[in-house]
This record gives sequence, C-alpha cells and structure tokens, in this order.
Amino acid sequence: MHAAQPHYRGPKGMDAAFNRVARWLVERGVNLAGAQTLTVTGRKSGTPQTVPVNPMPFEGREYLVSPRGNTQWARNARVNDAAKLRRGRRRRSVRLVEVAPADRAPIIRAYLDKWGWEVKRFLPEGMGTEPDDATLARHVDDLPVFEIR
Repeated sequence: MHAAQPHYRGPKGMDAAFNRVARWLVERGVNLAGAQTLTVTGRKSGTPQTVPVNPMPFEGREYLVSPRGNTQWARNARVNDAAKLRRGRRRRSVRLVEVAPADRAPIIRAYLDKWGWEVKRFLPEGMGTEPDDATLARHVDDLPVFEIR
C-alpha cells in the first residue's frame, strides 16, 4: 500500500493566464488586495521562480499559505528558504520557515476568512472555505504554511 498523493492543483488555462497578468501588475506596483510576487530558487533548475502570493499577517507574524497544496514554490522553499517578496519597487529578502502541521489550523482558518472567496476552487475536495474543526484537522497536511521572517 502506498501513501496518497499530496494535494496539488496547478494553475491551468485561465488560472495560468490570470497568474501572469497578476504577476505583471504586482511587479509594476499595483496593489491587488495585498498581493505580492514571491521569488524562490528552483530546487532542480537553480533559476529564480516567481509567482503571485497573498502574504497574511496573523498574531503579529506574517505567513504564506499554499491553498493549491504542495506547489512548486512550497517545494522549492523547503529546499532553500531564502526568498524575495516584491510589489513594485518595494522588495524585501526573507526566509520562509515551514509551520508544523500541528500549528497550521488557526493560520489556515484566518487565511480562509480573508482569502477564501479567491482560493476556494483550489482547496482539497470537501474542505470548503468554512470547514469545521474536524475537516480542517484532516486537511492541515494538504496546505503548506510558511512563516515569513
């Protein structure tokens, strides 16, 4: 018996096109509801990979949640935690430190309260944007969370 595949919904079709447009706008300083671009080093290619993300403040810290699941940027951040966040000319170098699954639930819940309207179609099957505690507990492994330092 083998383990189930990790949750991952890659951008396709209109989502991929929207990501390109969002990235272009954010890089030019347009504030799309707080979006920034995240640049991480590719774990295999070694080249910079840039995607739009929604950094979220929570209890005095700042986090990135990956509603699409085990994305390329999350896998890259696990290998090399150095990253850059950017909106227009504002750039900052950061470290991304993965939050243990046991500590993710309140962060994911806050993220869904703020961004659920935007990310609901990327979430694991059956999770929804207002999961009860048991449902959320079943999915904390599916949604990587990183503290921005």
